[in-house]
Amino acid sequence: MTSASRDLEPDGYAELLTELKDRVRATQFRAARAANTEVLRLYWSIGRGILDRQETARWGAKVVTRLAADLQREFPDQTGWSRSNLLYMRRAAEVWPTEDEFVHHVGGRLPWRHVTVLLDRLDTREDRDWYAALAAQEGWSRNVLEHHIKVGLRQAQGAAPTNFSRALEATDSDLAQQLVKDPYVFEHLALVKRRDERAVEQALMDRLQDTMLEFGRGMAFVGRQVRLTVPDDRTNEVDEFYVDLLFFSADQLRYVVVELKVGKFEPAHLGQLGTYVAIVDDQYRRPAIHAPTVGILLCTGKSGPTVRYALASTSAPLAVADYYGLPDDARQALPTAEELQAVITDELDQQP
Repeated sequence: MTSASRDLEPDGYAELLTELKDRVRATQFRAARAANTEVLRLYWSIGRGILDRQETARWGAKVVTRLAADLQREFPDQTGWSRSNLLYMRRAAEVWPTEDEFVHHVGGRLPWRHVTVLLDRLDTREDRDWYAALAAQEGWSRNVLEHHIKVGLRQAQGAAPTNFSRALEATDSDLAQQLVKDPYVFEHLALVKRRDERAVEQALMDRLQDTMLEFGRGMAFVGRQVRLTVPDDRTNEVDEFYVDLLFFSADQLRYVVVELKVGKFEPAHLGQLGTYVAIVDDQYRRPAIHAPTVGILLCTGKSGPTVRYALASTSAPLAVADYYGLPDDARQALPTAEELQAVITDELDQQP
């Protein structure tokens, strides 16, 4: 558009154009979502048809191979008609026996590739529905979904021992508990030699994106080795402290102080962390806006009774959790998705 044309724009034109663009994008999104829902309805119905005939007409798995070839021949320009994908459709119909269940829990909320992850990585309908709901709510990509399943988010979330119920008001305590889990699994620490906290901290910073993924959605990184100062008016001296990691929860509007310790939990660690939490709460937090600051102590070994006693002795809202990286030998011992799929395929092939 030339400058002369812009000069002739009527009042309010730019605002209307912006509004129309937003409407178009919103409609495109709704149309794409509706199309995705219809595709998943189709996939579920195909899976239901295969499953019904295998149960009533005693079809064997080899019929699925033939169906895949015939569908690919009939619809050569479409993807999704491979034998493995038809088996995914069959499994979806097994897990969610009615179309309404499937669309309500998964089909109207997630892309098909997310559904295949739920089918491959999880064993129960309850787990699949839980991760599906959270993935839709949080807008997880497929890789993020796989990560959270791999590290066992459902079992870990809220599991860290805390004193939140005593140090915070009831409603705030429940919210703060959602911020923590036990353990934290930083896979990128697998090759780090745990000689000191600085080596671990540096590894976390080198892979900040993965680190943030483990701490959860809505957590903003404030800084590493954040300097805290406490002046003494009588002596004009200044005490300095350094917080290992400082985060801010955008969802809960609260600062989260994280301290790393290599080795077994010691009660003195909570005294140090409690001091940092108190300083951050006093110097950073805006009481009218922000929720109370909380602290998370990450260590590589803890004793339940000792942790409970130590938490009971402090008034600062603190949590204690283990952290580790997935060792190479453990990583190599896990079967790949292809290996798991091969086992499923073999079992189906042996059916009558």
